[in-house]
Amino acid sequence: MVRVADAVRPRLARTAGIVRPRLARVTAAAKPQVARLTQAAKPRLERITKAGPNTRSWQYTAGAATAGLALAAGVVTVAGPWDSTGQRTAERDRAAALERVGGTDHGRTDDSSGTSDTAAGAPRPAPSAASVLTGLGGTANAVKSAPDALPAGTGIAGVLDPLLGDPALGARRTAVVVDVATGKRLYGSGADLALTPASTTKIATAAAALSAMGGDHRLTTRAALEPDTEEVVLVGGGDPTLTARADAEGWADLRTLAASTAAALKKSGLTKVTLSYDTTLFAGTRIHPIGVNPNLAPVTALSADEGRTDDSTSGPTTRVSDPAADATVKFGEFLKAAGIKTSAPGPSKATTRAKTLATVSSPPLSVLVERMLTNSDNDIAEALARQTAVATGGRADFAGAGKAVQAQLRKLGLPLKGVRIKDGSGLDREDRLTANLLAALLVKAGDATRPELRPVLTGLPVAGFTGTLTSRYTEGAAGVVRAKTGTLTGVNTLAGTVVDQDGRLLAFALLAAGTTDPAAAQAALDRAATALAGCGCR
Repeated sequence: MVRVADAVRPRLARTAGIVRPRLARVTAAAKPQVARLTQAAKPRLERITKAGPNTRSWQYTAGAATAGLALAAGVVTVAGPWDSTGQRTAERDRAAALERVGGTDHGRTDDSSGTSDTAAGAPRPAPSAASVLTGLGGTANAVKSAPDALPAGTGIAGVLDPLLGDPALGARRTAVVVDVATGKRLYGSGADLALTPASTTKIATAAAALSAMGGDHRLTTRAALEPDTEEVVLVGGGDPTLTARADAEGWADLRTLAASTAAALKKSGLTKVTLSYDTTLFAGTRIHPIGVNPNLAPVTALSADEGRTDDSTSGPTTRVSDPAADATVKFGEFLKAAGIKTSAPGPSKATTRAKTLATVSSPPLSVLVERMLTNSDNDIAEALARQTAVATGGRADFAGAGKAVQAQLRKLGLPLKGVRIKDGSGLDREDRLTANLLAALLVKAGDATRPELRPVLTGLPVAGFTGTLTSRYTEGAAGVVRAKTGTLTGVNTLAGTVVDQDGRLLAFALLAAGTTDPAAAQAALDRAATALAGCGCR
């Protein structure tokens, strides 16, 4: 994760070099406002970032702005704490590079006069985005709602209709735009038509997991000793972020677990044990319906580094065929290094009499959700879908996980007409979601009464900066759009949030089926999202 942050900074430096000449035109009147916002943010930021490793999940996500980072230094400054993914660090550095609270003013001071270098007919100044979330330490929701009426031809329909008519979007395309502050639908085209959602399914998985378990929930891996048999069982807790790497970077550490286990064994006078592993928390087949695939390891309750065979942390790569056995072999090696001899590991099941020797736990679920959404991590998605089934008393296999996710969405009062969820990641082409549901999920995540869902928004990739949007939106809406992407053969989707020209937060969902050129389809979806950023909703 440190590597992610390091990789982002050169891009930020280049961005700063581009934008600074433009900022030279900004009037000096803006600088006192920036200073006031920065000073106001410092005490809050210091309290959060010094909170330490036991910080609760709301503190990880408190004040995280969901839009406008390229335009709002004041908001981004208080968007912390800066988590280990480098995501919010990138946002803060971007804001610092821009050195002001508003966006480019195009050389003018207001919308109506010609007193600046540019006539009043030029584009309006880009707004500073207000804090869009309440209930996490904020006192009021400063997001403006959309106007009651949009004049024909100049509102969202006039902007989106031509763009969604792009042949690159295939035979079927649906779209919904909703004002997050009020929940009012501003645009709908095929809103209830269920299409294959691809990875935007992860938005549903995230909301279901958070509502079922809460953002503070942690996933625990433990080592247990069976009495009388001197058998140590490595019990999988379904933590997809467990790592065996030398630098755990804040994730649950298999090396730490082994060291603590070895110490406990020595205290009991044991230096030689039988080693086994327990994966019974999850049920059913481990192989996704798409088959063996570099995008996803076999789904099991015990794995280290997602079964990756290289040093990658996200994206497709070759996986080991048996992640549980692989993790246990590594665990045994760490035990050996600590002075404990073990047998070759095999599968087992810890009994109720087994004594826990040591445990390691994941970061809060809110952090796992953010990593899943930012990187479109299929392994985390499938694990969280099964964890949702475990938490709600369902069978933790592919079918049970899909049912559990859908049941949680129903409890949240979301529209499920035509919806079918077969997995947690969206790799299953049998999944069906509607633009209406995806937009409603995003609005629900912004609800001040549902703070546990906030990571659904804060985990969305940031256009031009993080995750699956790093290389997209390098111009125009970079930093303004936050969205989850979805791509399968013939399927391109995009769902997220955007701040429009009036500073209003909009949730949008765009789904296209029957596409033949994925790059062209992506570009068409990006143009639509960018157009929303430039729309004044009037």
